[in-house]
Order: sequence, then structure tokens, then C-alpha cells
Amino acid sequence: MSSAIASPNRKEDTDGLARAFQAPISAVVSGVSMPVSEYLRTIFHPDRDYVDGLAEERNFGEYEHGKVQSRIWLLLQNHEAEWGIDVNIGCRLQVAVDRFRVPDVMVLPAGLKVGRYPATAPLICIEVLSPEDTWKRLRGLVDDYFAMGVAHVWAFDPQMREAFVCDRQGFHKVTELAVVGTAIRLDLHEVFSVLR
Repeated sequence: MSSAIASPNRKEDTDGLARAFQAPISAVVSGVSMPVSEYLRTIFHPDRDYVDGLAEERNFGEYEHGKVQSRIWLLLQNHEAEWGIDVNIGCRLQVAVDRFRVPDVMVLPAGLKVGRYPATAPLICIEVLSPEDTWKRLRGLVDDYFAMGVAHVWAFDPQMREAFVCDRQGFHKVTELAVVGTAIRLDLHEVFSVLR
């Protein structure tokens, strides 16, 4: 069972969450202007998204973010053969001809032929929120994932120990994450058990 809510301690409240899905994206983003060809041959630490000619910084590098991201990857990776999936962490995903995102965790169908960067919609894109993330920023990622055909987008909030299923209507707090019709599922207690 799910409910469309937002964590109260996020930078935007529940009303802000609703507005994030209705308002155009116009937030000021810290980025470096460059052509896509330069982005593809540049190594960033940490890696950056590429949106509208900008290599955009991502919130990354905090302890809880890293622990939850690694735990999600491990829990999914342990079932790759059984569930017929290929799990990747921090890999560039070509969501459009000149647009790249770097999901925290990406789940592809096993056996999918992938070039240098996946350009076929993953089965699941997973984002782990950092304290500086906003629902508006997450909405931009979700919109890009859905535009390329990603069927499932999940978000984890380590700070609040919450998880959300993302769809075109908003973010829905859930107690279990699963892909209907498959054995793929994540237990939130297992995911958040790595945090103190």
C-alpha cells in the first residue's frame, strides 16, 4: 500500500512535492557548459549528469548515501542470475540523444547488449537522496527516466529511512518495493539495516 507524501524534513514540504510535478523545471543548477562529445570524453569525480548542454553536479559522497547505495546494489546483485537481471552502480545512462543521467543503481534485463553506455531503458532506475536533494530535482530525473521508457523508478531517503515509488503522478511512500509479475523485491529493513 502506498501514499503520496514527502518527507517533512526535505527542502520542500508536501505542497512543494505536488508543485514539483506541476511546475516546469527551472531550478538553478551548478554545471559546466560543454558539447556532449566533450562530456563523453571527460572524467568527473564524482560523475555528472549531462542535461541541456550542461555537465551538472550530482549530490553524492556522503556516508549514508554510499552505504544505502552499496546495500541496494548488493541485495540486487545477489539475485542477478535468479531474477534475470544485470545490476550496475553509478553508470552513465543515455536517456536521449544528447542527454545522460547517472542513476545511483540501474537494473537492466540480463543479456541485454550494451555499448559503452546503456541507451535502452533499464527495468529499474534507483535514486538515493542526499540531504541537499529536492523533490524538484528528483522530478527532473524521473521525467527523463520515464521519457526513455523506464518502467520502475524507486527513490530511497537514508535520512528519513523511507522509500518511494515514483510515477507520473508523484512520489508514493511504500513499505515494500517490488516489480509486479517478477520475483524482484527489496525489503526496506534490509536496505536500511546498514545505517546506525
